[in-house]
Amino acid sequence: MDERIAKVVMPKWGLSMASGKVTEWVAAEGDEIADGDELADIDTDKITGSLEASDEGVLRRVIAQVNEDVPVGGTIALIAPAEVPEEEIEAAARQARAELDSGAVAEVPGPVTGTVEVGGRTLAYATLGEGDEHVVLVHGYGGDKNSWLFVQEPLSERRTVHALDLPGHGESSKDVGDGSLDTLADAVLGFLAAMEISRAHLVGHSLGGAVVVAAAAREPSRVASLTLVAPAGFGDDINADYLRGFATATSRRELKPHLAALFADPAQATRRLADDLMRYKRIDGVDKALRTLLDTLLRPLDVRPLLSEVDVPVTVLWGRLDAVLPATNAASLPGVRYVEGAGHMVHLESPSVVVEVVP
Repeated sequence: MDERIAKVVMPKWGLSMASGKVTEWVAAEGDEIADGDELADIDTDKITGSLEASDEGVLRRVIAQVNEDVPVGGTIALIAPAEVPEEEIEAAARQARAELDSGAVAEVPGPVTGTVEVGGRTLAYATLGEGDEHVVLVHGYGGDKNSWLFVQEPLSERRTVHALDLPGHGESSKDVGDGSLDTLADAVLGFLAAMEISRAHLVGHSLGGAVVVAAAAREPSRVASLTLVAPAGFGDDINADYLRGFATATSRRELKPHLAALFADPAQATRRLADDLMRYKRIDGVDKALRTLLDTLLRPLDVRPLLSEVDVPVTVLWGRLDAVLPATNAASLPGVRYVEGAGHMVHLESPSVVVEVVP
């Protein structure tokens, strides 16, 4: 195949994703494509996200049809310069189509998962990429490492990217101790030490944003930069009803209305998401962990004095339509980048913005 022809493949967004569907092609054959342009909307087993181009050229062929199941790694489109002969494109398209029809698609390696022991607790993580620079992604309250599914893969193109489960979340130990910010910051710093990472870019969402600020204030030499996505701890305007509702919900029916507050488009709070979260909430120890961490969030939490001690590049993103930690909380922060059309889950609603600002 002509080396100038770039395959656009079904991405692996998350540990459990084996296939996906194109629900809509945003770009059309013949369109000029730039790096980062949206190509298609992809429906995974978790959520629908936008696939962005990582190559430049012309969208020469669309291979996968709308609503066609495509295994991870399967070629769904071809991008190439206009000067690549049409017969070369046609041959590559026939080969890609044959691979989809036969199922003979090369397996795409996903993140490498593992655990480390920190302070008597097991911390789970998923790592992608092999670059010399390290990025650590820290989720928010009730989330886990999979919440970075749209961000981790593009960030890993030139860096080693670790998505961490905080104590009480995901596959980590459910013991959160006193649930304080210090305890959670200890977990992040302990993870860096256990993985022998001397310095890392820390990216934190919501509660995770407050955690990475505390970690940076504690050991600034280990932090190359902070990227804070709708971080907790910067104001008193907080949707306590959402937090309490999430913590106390005992069924999908009780939980789902609260999840709608997470997204600018409530339709993104799917039944599947509610089911996954209820499975997590029913694990032994989770109820106690969430209630303990809820106290930390509602105490109230103020990390502004900690951030003032940090002398590293800091970038703050905030969804303009955030209904959990409204954008008014950002008033005291300089240079905040507001993301139009996004709610609290900026990294799921507008992942390209997050990828763009991480140094």
